[in-house]
Amino acid sequence: MLTKEDNELLTSAGPDTPMGQLLRRFWMPILLSEELPEPGCPQKKVKILGEDLLAFRDSDGRLGLVHPVCPHRGANLYYGRNEEGGLRCVFHGWKFDVEGNCVDMPTAPCNSPYKDRMKITAYPVKEAGNIIWAYLGPAEHMPDLHSMEFLLVPESHRYVSKKWQDCNWVQCLEGAIDTAHFSFLHMVIASDEKKALDLMQHAAIGSQSVKNDRIRWVKEDPMPKFEINEFPAGLTIGGARQADNDELYWRIAQFLMPNHALVPSAFPGENYHGQTWAPASDTSCWIYNYTWNPDRPLTEEEREACRKGMTVHAEVDENYYPIRGPHNDYLLDREEQKHSSFTGIKGVSEQDAAVQNSQGPIVDRSKENLGATDIGLVKFRQYMLKRAKALAQEGQEPAEARNADKYAVRSGGWVASAEKKLSVVMQERFGHPVGYAGTEHGLASWEGNK
Repeated sequence: MLTKEDNELLTSAGPDTPMGQLLRRFWMPILLSEELPEPGCPQKKVKILGEDLLAFRDSDGRLGLVHPVCPHRGANLYYGRNEEGGLRCVFHGWKFDVEGNCVDMPTAPCNSPYKDRMKITAYPVKEAGNIIWAYLGPAEHMPDLHSMEFLLVPESHRYVSKKWQDCNWVQCLEGAIDTAHFSFLHMVIASDEKKALDLMQHAAIGSQSVKNDRIRWVKEDPMPKFEINEFPAGLTIGGARQADNDELYWRIAQFLMPNHALVPSAFPGENYHGQTWAPASDTSCWIYNYTWNPDRPLTEEEREACRKGMTVHAEVDENYYPIRGPHNDYLLDREEQKHSSFTGIKGVSEQDAAVQNSQGPIVDRSKENLGATDIGLVKFRQYMLKRAKALAQEGQEPAEARNADKYAVRSGGWVASAEKKLSVVMQERFGHPVGYAGTEHGLASWEGNK
C-alpha cells in the first residue's frame, strides 16, 4: 500500500503538482484526427492535465492548441470564427494563429504595434497514428514524439478509438498492467459452446476459440508468477502461468512511460492492442485505444469488431461516451453473470471500467492489502513516484523522454520451458530481450542510442 501523501502525489496531474509536471515532459493525446477532419473545421474544446484548452485546424491545415481566452475582454474563442489563418474572436474581432500570435486587431490603428504585444498561450501539436498529440511542458525540454509501433505502421494496419471514463487515470492504467485479473474479470463460464464463443469474441486474450488452451491456462492458474524488467522506455511485466507438460504460459505486458500500456495477448500473426490514458482532471480521463497488425492491413471485419466494442475498444456514442457505463450499471445482466460470464457485463472495456469506477473517483491506496500477484503495480508505483520526486526535488528530467525511439516494443504471449527467464522468453517471442521492433521501420538501432 501507499501512504496518503504518496497516493496524492501519484494521482494528481494538475500543472502545480509533481506528477503533473512529470506528465508534461511527454506528448499527450488530445483528440482523434477525425475530430478535426479538415482545414477550417469547427474548433474543439480540450481538457487535458487539468487545463481547459481549445484545439483547431486552420485554413492551411495547421493544428493549434491554445488557451481559449481572448486577452482583450476575456471572451472565449470557442465561440470564435475559424477564418483564414486563425481564430477570430466574435466580440471585437481580434484574431490569433496556431502559435498564439495576434495576427489581426481591427480595433487598433493599422500601424499600431499594440497587436504585436498581444499573444495567447499556445502549445506544440503533432499528428500521428490518427491521433492529435500536444506537448504542455517547458519548451527547452520538448522531446521527440515517442515511436510506439502503432504510430509507425501504415494507416491501413491500425484502428484507433477513444472513450471517456470518470475516475483517476492511474487506477485505469493499473487495471491494464494487472494481468492477474484476467482469470476472473474477463473469464467466460458458459458451458454451452456457442454461447461461450459469442462471449469470447469480446476478449483480448488471444485467438478467439472456445477450446483455446490459453483461456484454459488463465482460468486454471489464477496466481501467475511475475518477473518485471526495467528498460529505457518503461517496464516489461511478465506473468507466467502453468501450462501443459511442465511449461509456462507467459502473458507479457509493456508499460511505456508515462501513460501507455500494451496488452499481453498476441501470439505471432495476431493483432496487437494498446491503450493510453490522458488525464482530463484528477477524477476523469480520456482513454485512447489502438489495435494494429505490423504484417498486414486490418480487415473490414476486424475494424467492425473494434467499432462494436471488442478487445480493448468500447461501444461509444457520438461524443465518445460509453454506451454501457455507470449511468445504466453497464447493463449488468445477473442471469448472464450466473451462467455465462464472470461479470454479466458485455465487453472487456466495460468490465474494466465497472471495477475501476467502483473503486471511487480516486482509490485510497493506503487502505489496500496487496499480495504476490500485485508486484507489477508495486513496481509501477515506485517507478512513477521516483521520477516525479526526482524532477520536483532535484530538477532531474526523466530519461525516458530522451528515448523516443525505444518505444517501438511489442507485448504478447508465449509458451516456454519453466527454467527460462523473462529476457530469454522475450528473445524467443520477439527476437529481442525487451521486444523491440523499431529497426523493422528504419529507426535507429537499439544499441546505437542508449
